[in-house]
Amino acid sequence: MSHRDVGSRRLKLARALGDALATLPRLWIGAAGVLALLLAACLAPVLVEALGTASAGTTGAAVVLAVVAIGALARLSITPTLKAARDLGLGPLGLQFRWPELRLVGAALLCLIFLAMIVSVLGVIVLAIAGGAELNVEAIRARDWAAVGAPWRLAVVGAVVAGALIIPLVLTVRLSLFAHATLGRRQMVSLNSMGIAYGSFWALLLGLMIVNLPKIGLFALIAGGVLGGVTASVVGAITLVAVQLPLTMAFLGAAYRQLEYWSPEEAE
Repeated sequence: MSHRDVGSRRLKLARALGDALATLPRLWIGAAGVLALLLAACLAPVLVEALGTASAGTTGAAVVLAVVAIGALARLSITPTLKAARDLGLGPLGLQFRWPELRLVGAALLCLIFLAMIVSVLGVIVLAIAGGAELNVEAIRARDWAAVGAPWRLAVVGAVVAGALIIPLVLTVRLSLFAHATLGRRQMVSLNSMGIAYGSFWALLLGLMIVNLPKIGLFALIAGGVLGGVTASVVGAITLVAVQLPLTMAFLGAAYRQLEYWSPEEAE
């Protein structure tokens, strides 16, 4: 694939969502084994009465299996067939742990460190501006907004706080294709994955909101008291592992296939 003009690359959301739904059965089939094991690891603390050592062990197993599952689903979502996914290192039933999985872990850590640094800097800026605004702390605690301070000071602090919330969201969406890029390019891709999503932030954000409807619905049922206790834990684990994770990876894979501009020749 040749290097396309960055300005011409825009995510076609409807097509990406359609492709995600179309490839979802193949993701379930190709990663059936690792998804089943991940679900078992997530349900074990709920179903086992003695949660001591068993809980700690299953937590570690769930983390490792989650990495393996993401690797399997990423391979399946960026390739047209199971055979092509196996050429990228997909194991039987999605069970594999090779260098690509280690690269995934490294890329994820770099992204998390980057986001943590940004959030820390933004936090310092917000605290500095809020302190310099000389707002009435007692009035804030009493929720007497008229006595907090001048309206323009409140507006400035509000704008800074809004920016501090929006910037991490923007960066998270821009970094959302790092796993697929790491598997697709066969090298660790972290911060430079933002270039793939360039110009498609709103489409990616809207798409992620749509494919996360199962998780949103689950949280709404739990918050509304419809689900609770063991039932909520079991239904939640099944929804997140069997539905939400494959659906999200399928959408991001479809988006990656549309937006990727890198070709093996560029690595030479």
